[in-house]
Amino acid sequence: MTWFLEHAGAVGQLAVQHAYLAGLPLLIGLLLALPLGWLAQRGGWWRPALLTGTGLLYTIPSLALFVLIPLVLGTKILDPVNVLVAMTIYTIALLVRSVADGLASVPAETVAAATAMGYGGLRRLLAVDLPLAIPVIAAGLRVAAVSNVSIVSVASLIGVAQLGSLLTDGYQRFYGEELLVGIVCCVLLALAFDLVIVVLSRLLTPWTRAGRPSAAPAHTAAGAAS
Repeated sequence: MTWFLEHAGAVGQLAVQHAYLAGLPLLIGLLLALPLGWLAQRGGWWRPALLTGTGLLYTIPSLALFVLIPLVLGTKILDPVNVLVAMTIYTIALLVRSVADGLASVPAETVAAATAMGYGGLRRLLAVDLPLAIPVIAAGLRVAAVSNVSIVSVASLIGVAQLGSLLTDGYQRFYGEELLVGIVCCVLLALAFDLVIVVLSRLLTPWTRAGRPSAAPAHTAAGAAS
């Protein structure tokens, strides 16, 4: 605890950098996964190519990706852009199937009703299909968020500063408290990301909370039991 109090400012800066490196790719990856998932959900020969191809991206070792991206983009090895691109790739790998499954989960009768009301093409996608697919997409987004927070830590091995730096530095100095602070901060950041996604998902899908049976008053329940 003493070490953390003495270095709280530095830990805070690393946490902000970690949130940036894990959070921005989450947004970019979601924006890119939406059209890809929609295309996959439409079916056709490209569906297995999209779902399998993007899924395989997740099997690329993160450390290898952090090293290869500078060679492709021409950036420096310590450039945070390398981490942002790598994490965006991993986010797309996880979200394309979630988007496709979410759109496929929209009931056929709802689609038919929207079509009968004059909704077609892009209008139906934005006003009906995507809103109803939010719970499934949000579930995939929660997995991607936790995964991003975890994988970003690996970037400390190539010298990109974030919370993972506490892990590598603590390991090299055999300093347990620094290691513990790094682990706890990563877990708390992942929980914060998860909480934000859950809250946003609930705010965007108010109908999922409608119609739930309210708890019976205690006196009513007691009377029924007697």
